Amino acid sequence: MQLSKSSGTPLKKSSFRFFWRKNGVGWLFTIIAILAICLFYFYPMIQAFILSFQSGAGANLTYTGFDNYARLFNDPSFIAAITNTFTFLIVQVPIMIVLAMVFSVLLNDATLKFKGFFRTAIFLPCVTSLVAYSVIFKYLFATDGMVNKFLMNLHLLQEPIQWLTDPFWAKVTIIMAITWRWTGYNMIFYLSALQNIDRSIYESAKMDGASSIQQFFKITVPLLKPIILFTSITSTIGTLQIFDEVMNITQGGPGNATLSISQYIYNLSFKYTPDFGYAATVSYVVVILIVVLSIIQFKVAGDDK
Repeated sequence: MQLSKSSGTPLKKSSFRFFWRKNGVGWLFTIIAILAICLFYFYPMIQAFILSFQSGAGANLTYTGFDNYARLFNDPSFIAAITNTFTFLIVQVPIMIVLAMVFSVLLNDATLKFKGFFRTAIFLPCVTSLVAYSVIFKYLFATDGMVNKFLMNLHLLQEPIQWLTDPFWAKVTIIMAITWRWTGYNMIFYLSALQNIDRSIYESAKMDGASSIQQFFKITVPLLKPIILFTSITSTIGTLQIFDEVMNITQGGPGNATLSISQYIYNLSFKYTPDFGYAATVSYVVVILIVVLSIIQFKVAGDDK
C-alpha cells in the first residue's frame, strides 16, 4: 500500500479523512433528505405497485395478477374519470398558461402604476385554502347563487344556468375554478423570467420597427420557452391529480360528468366497498400518464437533454 511521505499513513485513508472533513456535514444533511424521500416517496410507490396486482382490503388481499389492469378497459367509471380529467387538461391548461403569460407581460410594464397591488391580487388565489375556495365557488355558482343573479340583473340571462347540475356547465365551473386558483401561481414564474431579460433587446426591436405584438411572439415567447415547458409540465401534473375542486364543488356529478381520476381512487378506497388493489392500479395510470405526457412535452419543446 502506498504511504504518504509526511506521516506514513495510507494515502487512501488520508484522502478519505480530508474528504470527510470538507464534505461530511453536507453529506449528513443530504443523506437525511435522501432517506426521507426514499421512505415517504419511493417506498410507498413500490408498495402501491405491488398492491396493484392484488385485490381486496386490509388483511384479505389476494393476488390477482393482471386482472386489475384488464378491468380498467371495461370499467365505465374509470373511462368517465379519465375522459373528464383529459377534458380539464386539454381545455384548462392552455387557457391558464396563456393568461399567466399575458398577465406577466402586462405587470412587467415599467410604466404601470400599482404593480404591487395587481401582482398580489392575481397571486392571492393560489395561497387560499383549496377547500375554502371550492366551497365559495359552489355557493357562487349555485342555481340561486350570486353569478346567476348578477347575469340576470344585467339581462344577459332569461333563466338561471344550472352550473352544478348540467354536465356541460359543471365542467365549465370546474375549469373556471382551477384557472382562477392557479393562474397567479404560474404568472410568478413568467414574471421572474421576464425581469431577467435584458431591456435593450426590446429597445433594439422597437428601433427596428417591431410592434408590441411582434416583440411578444418573436422575443418574449422564445426567451420564455424553458419556463413555458416547466409550467406546462407542472400544470399537467396538477390537473391529472385534481381532487379538491371536484370533490367540494360537484362531488363528481351530475352522475360522473365531472368525476376525476383522483376522486375515483378516493371512492374506490373509502366510499365504495374498499378495493385498495384496484385503487392502486388506477393510481398507477396517473403515474404512467404523467411520465408519457412529460416526455411528449419535452419532445415538442425540442429539448433532448
